Amino acid sequence: MRARAGKPSGAGKPSDAGKAERRERYRRGRLSELVAAAVLLAKGYRILERRCRTPYGELDLIAVRGRRLAFVEVKRRATRAEAEAALTPHQARRIVRAAAHWVSRHPRYRDHDRGLDAILVLPGRWPVHLPDALQVEMRG
Repeated sequence: MRARAGKPSGAGKPSDAGKAERRERYRRGRLSELVAAAVLLAKGYRILERRCRTPYGELDLIAVRGRRLAFVEVKRRATRAEAEAALTPHQARRIVRAAAHWVSRHPRYRDHDRGLDAILVLPGRWPVHLPDALQVEMRG
């Protein structure tokens, strides 16, 4: 097999170190979401979905407690300040669109109160649940 002109053989392929780093980030993300789900369960929430993919992006966790439907973004960072800084208005708008799409597919939750929560997972500390951390108007 011949290498294409202008590109050395193997160019554009991720290095083994890059693959290992991505796998480790993925593993830590899954673990953080598992910890976040445990926090919500301990607070009386029922987890409806984890890592829900929509055309508008992924929803980390969807949980319900009573008449409150929570769309939860999980952030794992070294410090609380870094985790809070990662909660951006752009991200909130994306989550609102994804949440509206999810509710349109699950009409039994249409009349529930909705919140955009965050759970901050910090090394060596208890996770922090921030109800309504992402302030954007949620339309029904």
